[in-house]
Amino acid sequence: MTDRYEPFRVAARQASLDAIALVPGANFSRLFGTEFHQNERPLVVVIPVSGQPAAIVPNLELGSFEQLGFDGEVFDWRDQQGYQPAFDQLTKHLPLDSIGVEGQVMRVFVDQAFRQASPGLVIQDAQNAIAAIRLHKSDDELNAMRHAVAISEKALANTIDAVKVGMSERAIENVLVQNLFAHGAEDFAFSPIVAAAQNSAQPHAHSREDYHIAAGDSLLIDFGARAGGVCADITRTFFVQHCTDERADIYNTVLIANLAGHKASRPGATAHDVDDATTSVLESSAYGARIRHKTGHGLGRDIHEDPYIMRGNHQVLEPGMVFTIEPGLYDLDDIGVRIEDDVLITDSGSQSLTTFDKSLTFVG
Repeated sequence: MTDRYEPFRVAARQASLDAIALVPGANFSRLFGTEFHQNERPLVVVIPVSGQPAAIVPNLELGSFEQLGFDGEVFDWRDQQGYQPAFDQLTKHLPLDSIGVEGQVMRVFVDQAFRQASPGLVIQDAQNAIAAIRLHKSDDELNAMRHAVAISEKALANTIDAVKVGMSERAIENVLVQNLFAHGAEDFAFSPIVAAAQNSAQPHAHSREDYHIAAGDSLLIDFGARAGGVCADITRTFFVQHCTDERADIYNTVLIANLAGHKASRPGATAHDVDDATTSVLESSAYGARIRHKTGHGLGRDIHEDPYIMRGNHQVLEPGMVFTIEPGLYDLDDIGVRIEDDVLITDSGSQSLTTFDKSLTFVG
């Protein structure tokens, strides 16, 4: 029988650790096939290099936790007594000298509870080793991602058809949200970004209620559906009715960079290679001073995960890895343009999971 914990045991062995500790999040949901949300009540699963795992579970979550088919010892706790006794019991049941934790999601009070229960315990950030388990997407994850992308692209098509001069950014965002759920999104991959004119030059802008789009504006829409536990992430930049020749040139420069990134994406290439091919196009243009970020990031159960597509990251790309290619150019006194696709590395090259038209498009 397959040991579903084996990838985490391997990660622990490779890092010379006695165990891996997981909290609710992307790694937890991939392991158990369902999601638990982080809140003020700690829930932790400890996976040793050998033997049965153990878990600390709030008593009120026991019913839900039992549905996971967890086959180790469970130490539950109630609000009235607090969680520290459960940590004390687990560390007594499962004596450990060292554990690896998810450095980006483990919270300080959980760290402190482990240290209080076992003062000599070495707690090490094993984020990279744990995240590597999710580098290669399963067939189920890829099917879910294709579904999330399809939902997103249908929602975007319906939304831009509804855009009219005079609408506020917030109104356009509301239309987008309605379309996402109408087409089957379970949730947002992240809070949608709808930004026009100078606001589009903020890579992580917030939509405004008091700005109404006008002819000639850029309109940047960055969003994604979550479906089947995984994320889509797509950005397209449009122009309202018309644009100047210079803005069309900026757009086409970003598009050429996006296409260069696609061309460089293949098994055996590195994340560095893809970023270098993409960013070199922007750097060699008249707009090199407008570059503000790397080319992309891994995509899966988290909206940002490994591999990060940036110069200096020499991680080799392998079949099953998914990441974004999203070059952009931004002038805080003018506009921002970003074009983002979700790309899967295949045995022979790469496949763009996003297929929404990238040609210069006018709306409104």
